[in-house]
Amino acid sequence: MTKLSVNINKIATLRNSRGGNNPDVIQVAKDCERFGAQGITVHPRPDERHIRFADVYALKEIVTTEFNIEGNPQHKYMDLVLAVRPTQATLVPDALNAITSNTGWDTITYQNYLIDIINELKKNGIRTSIFVDPITAMIEGAAKIGTDRIELYTERYAKYYSHNRENAIKDYRQAAILANELGLGINAGHDLDFKNLNYFYLNIPNLLEVSIGHALVCDALYYGLENTIQLYLRQLQSH
Repeated sequence: MTKLSVNINKIATLRNSRGGNNPDVIQVAKDCERFGAQGITVHPRPDERHIRFADVYALKEIVTTEFNIEGNPQHKYMDLVLAVRPTQATLVPDALNAITSNTGWDTITYQNYLIDIINELKKNGIRTSIFVDPITAMIEGAAKIGTDRIELYTERYAKYYSHNRENAIKDYRQAAILANELGLGINAGHDLDFKNLNYFYLNIPNLLEVSIGHALVCDALYYGLENTIQLYLRQLQSH
């Protein structure tokens, strides 16, 4: 079964735009789980422009499914993750001023750096995943650094899905087959939505988890949060 982890960053962005605590990020996380989500994802950034570090500590106390913390593994992120000890740490090479994640790791150039970080996380009982593009060398590099999983960066798939979905999925399927051969678990995320998710799910063997935030929250404005989560869960089934 492929798990749906709901990224609640956009909920925090909405809250922060007015101050106060509306919407309540903690309550939304509880509701996402109650409505069927099998995980909660957050991506705290150093400037705390959406998820705050205090939110992460509070979420640790209430999340009953899988808790996934994404981020660039610099000192502030590592201190937070090692203190909270989530189910999974997803390492993303985003710049400090990045609006959103926009590239995968160069697992060859940063091999030694990532080995040290992953060893520290695994030593503390935290499952590791690293953000990668569907490039053979990067997948092979990921296996060498000892990560438990990769997260396929799916922006390019989403961008070209409506033009030619067979071409859009090709590199991702090949990357997934290689990852399976190398013993890597496979997650995916970025710009997946209810229109392109099922085709991705059907073509990626042994897809363990998708992390979806922006599109899901946008759809919830029209369909409601509970209905939207159920809609996305249905896309993670064979049709």
